[in-house]
Amino acid sequence: MMKVSNRSCIRRLSFRALLASRTRNLVAVLAIALTAVLFTSLFTIALSINEGIQQNNFRQAGGWSHGTFKYLTEEQFEELKDDPLIESWGLRRFVGMPTEVPFNKSHVEIGYSDANQAHWGYCDPVEGRLPQEGTDEAATDTHVLKLLGMEPEIGAEFTVTFEVDGYETTQTFTLCGWWEYDEAVVANHILIPESRADAILAEVGVTPPGSDGMTGSWNLDVMLKNDARSITSDLEEILANHGYQSETPGETYISTGVNWGYTGAQISDKLDPTVVAIIVGVLALILLTGYLIIYNVFQISVAGDIRFYGLLKTIGTTPRQLRRIIRTQALLLSLIGIPIGLLLGWLLGGVLTPVIVARLDGVTAVVSVSPLLFGGAAIFALVTVLISCRRPGRLAGKVSPVEAVRYTEGKALKRRGRRSGKGVSLLSMAWANLGRSRGKTFLTVLSLTLAVVLLTLTVTFTGGFDMDKYVSTFTASDFILADAGQFQTGGDGFNDEMGVPEEVIAAVDAQGGITGSGRVYGKTAPALEFITEEYYRSIWSRWNTQEQLDSMVAFKDRTEDGLLADRVQLYGMEPFALDHLTVLEGDLSKLDDPDGNYVAAVYSTDDYGKAEMSSHWARLGDTVTIRYVEEFEYYNPITGEVFGPLEHVPEGAAYAERAIQYRDVDYTVAALVTVPAALSYRYYGADEFVMGAETFLRDTETDCVMYYAFDTTEEANAAMEAFLKGYTENENPQFDYESKATYAGEFESTRSMFLLLGSALSFIVGLVGVLNFFNAILTGITARRRELAVLQSIGMTARQLRTMLALEGLFYTVGAALLALALIVVTAPFVGPALNGLIWFFTYHFTIWPIAVVLPLFGALGILIPVLNCRVAQRHSVVERLRQE
Repeated sequence: MMKVSNRSCIRRLSFRALLASRTRNLVAVLAIALTAVLFTSLFTIALSINEGIQQNNFRQAGGWSHGTFKYLTEEQFEELKDDPLIESWGLRRFVGMPTEVPFNKSHVEIGYSDANQAHWGYCDPVEGRLPQEGTDEAATDTHVLKLLGMEPEIGAEFTVTFEVDGYETTQTFTLCGWWEYDEAVVANHILIPESRADAILAEVGVTPPGSDGMTGSWNLDVMLKNDARSITSDLEEILANHGYQSETPGETYISTGVNWGYTGAQISDKLDPTVVAIIVGVLALILLTGYLIIYNVFQISVAGDIRFYGLLKTIGTTPRQLRRIIRTQALLLSLIGIPIGLLLGWLLGGVLTPVIVARLDGVTAVVSVSPLLFGGAAIFALVTVLISCRRPGRLAGKVSPVEAVRYTEGKALKRRGRRSGKGVSLLSMAWANLGRSRGKTFLTVLSLTLAVVLLTLTVTFTGGFDMDKYVSTFTASDFILADAGQFQTGGDGFNDEMGVPEEVIAAVDAQGGITGSGRVYGKTAPALEFITEEYYRSIWSRWNTQEQLDSMVAFKDRTEDGLLADRVQLYGMEPFALDHLTVLEGDLSKLDDPDGNYVAAVYSTDDYGKAEMSSHWARLGDTVTIRYVEEFEYYNPITGEVFGPLEHVPEGAAYAERAIQYRDVDYTVAALVTVPAALSYRYYGADEFVMGAETFLRDTETDCVMYYAFDTTEEANAAMEAFLKGYTENENPQFDYESKATYAGEFESTRSMFLLLGSALSFIVGLVGVLNFFNAILTGITARRRELAVLQSIGMTARQLRTMLALEGLFYTVGAALLALALIVVTAPFVGPALNGLIWFFTYHFTIWPIAVVLPLFGALGILIPVLNCRVAQRHSVVERLRQE
């Protein structure tokens, strides 16, 4: 075959053919621009929210360093900090924490941070500077200064009493710098020079890392040269480079921390087939949406220009050249449409992002301008354009010149039909017209269906957010009152100094409006249970090696029949609190019997509230022996030497404890339950049992109230909130409270954020559907203008013509509604459980009402668009339309 250099001719032909169809070009550019808008706006919203969430996560995580090597010796710190994988490093040394009023409701850490670590931890002074070595200077935030009752004045002195590895000390500092308090940052800091940190440790006699394993130790924060793509593997490689590891406790063990604030770190941790399938599915949905816009435009365009392509074939144009003509036209149109779409999409995303973020508490409003955003959106749009014009190009290349000249719309002329004895109606003609181009009809219906299904999924998704599930995770009743330390992460375990006194409860009750209340008593005296060694090992093997387990078992006291004595947590609950437990098996009513010895075994739950039946040994009907200890003696488990009381144990000696004065009480397990997190001890490490309040008071001989929980009338809710806020801040700051209203507000902000995001997506896709619908009707009427003129020439009235076209539009609408309904019904059994498992506060409800809402809108469009198009076409006479080619 002779090869001819005709590329420039093909390009010129493409360009001139493009100029000859200005209306089609406008629609195509609009379609491409809309596709770019779809991609860009979604990417802008997604990346902007991701950046905002990351900023919020960094504040909650305490900074934006990639990772941390924890609790190092000074030698290990010096060895690791110069590793070639580390871009930059910072040093943090923890000294102590104040826990008494006024710091009992705030997490304040005192320690040394160098300039890098302070910067990464949001501790950049807005006035003054960081403390200098060899001075008594300190820098802190405005919240700490407010707690101290100070104004932020450089040079002012302040005194803080705090604990250093169990030793109390009081120190005076001179303020050298301060920064604004950020509510999103979990911990507040008082930064002191490293020389002062060493002096305080020496003063209290603590040698790093102290008895707690962390006081005064060296913590190395790092920024990695590979950025956040592979934080975990990079940290492991750095350790391996120096002969260390983070898996097995031992001489070479170093603990590491990965900054969970980085999205990349979270995805790498959760990258399983389900997550991959969700990501692929979302991308496929986006691509399909853009594909439907552009494909329909080019498919209809080729069908309209089929005679032109047929004539080109008669003069020797090859199918490959025809495909190149269409592809060239698509690329030229993309050069116009994609930049417009990128700009409009970014502006739309920029408008929507702050609105969406405003509904998501604590997320920083950031509008992303990442090159990845525009590059990704442009590539997505261009790939979609090229994919979309492939099939129309093949259609143009396959058609024969004779068929092309005789082509009207739909199939080729080789068509056999059966005559029917029934008359022809406008309804049957409209139905037959849809069948002439089944591909175009299907794509138009599919495009409309996608919009309806997406809207329905959005409504189903946001409507499935279960506020009761969400709120119950954080609080069980309208209000819960307790010692402030009980609500603090990392605070002290519950003790007799943390009980809520009766006068405080009386002050709350005096406010009125309480519809129900109950006390939850906490254990403040030692108590033991007896368990098998097998069960003990099965529970603790999750966090300990075999050697550590052997040592732990050796230090446990045993009964004559080989059972291990282990610590146990006990609750005493009044009926109001018992009503908030989830009963897995059995009957809680027996716990109300003051003369009975009944308990409920407490089981742990996973993140979705499902009970983990392996988390407790006790089963329904089992007998549980609780030993209430009045006195322990301490002994060496290796030699058997008895030391007596704890204060007689020699320093550095190994010791274990055993009860020498005690009471054993047997109970029957009446129920298996889970306890709401809000009413729990909020820390783990022991099996738990619930007793009725009277049984608890009788047997433990203690009466410390851990929580006072109560509900109020709706009218009294706001007044009670105001009272508790003032009471716990001003009158009795030792105590704090949690309220359901706070978490309900957080829930609504989360739900409305998803609703707005889903509505924006539904609107864009709905616009796509309407555009495809408009294209299908408009180009259908244009391609059939001679045929419609022939129908009018043989007697069809203008009204009948409009009615027939309106019926075609209604068929599209009804078809989309039926297909959407079928898809929703078929996928419901799979989507429901998937969503319930994906989001812990979700309850799936089958929803189809959005179809009924959207159907009239699409129906109106189905009538209006054809009628308007028909009226435009009828501006020309029948004769003029018959003469058109």
